Amino acid sequence: MRTALVTGASRGIGRAIAAEMAAAGWNIVAPSRAELDLGDPASVAAYCKQLRDGEAIDALVNNAGINIINPLADLLEEDLASMIQINVTAPMLLTKAVAPGMARCGWGRILNIGSVFGIVSRSGRAAYSATKAAIIGLTRTSAIELGPQGVLVNALCPGYVETDLTYVNNSPAEIDAIKKTIPVSRLAKPQEIARVAAFLCSEANSYISGQSIIVDGGFTCL
Repeated sequence: MRTALVTGASRGIGRAIAAEMAAAGWNIVAPSRAELDLGDPASVAAYCKQLRDGEAIDALVNNAGINIINPLADLLEEDLASMIQINVTAPMLLTKAVAPGMARCGWGRILNIGSVFGIVSRSGRAAYSATKAAIIGLTRTSAIELGPQGVLVNALCPGYVETDLTYVNNSPAEIDAIKKTIPVSRLAKPQEIARVAAFLCSEANSYISGQSIIVDGGFTCL
């Protein structure tokens, strides 16, 4: 049985990915915040040491992230620092920690959950878009470096998804307006994102690497 580490698996997309992969026969490691606080560099360092010293991880899904919305003029430095730490630095260090074990096995999958806002953007998303664009850059470089060892690395970039975060960041009127900008006229369900994630992490994916897979109902086509 292969083992997958999924961050942010307590809700939303992360919970759906963990459930989808578990149903496909994966052993899921889903650390709680007490075990791994992505916003705390010391916690990330300790967990990465544990990963290096422990049993190999076959797939890493860097799902957890935060989105603090503010116009650039009002962006607080501490909010920017938190978003960089959680959305970029922690995934990069977790990737660095699991990659040697994957290389030794000659097989591995790393999936970074990005966002369409790493490709396009809107007002108030300067920091979020910057971190998600960084994740895409990390994905591409990791794919180049780890491909020779049998490790495939991809980014999955969802559009608008029915999650708590979406409804916190957008009013009901804004949600209705957003639906009108999506060709399929609705938000994605977490399970729809999870099915793509599970495929990218599976043995069925044998040649897709270094890609940013957009799952947005056609949002970025307009």
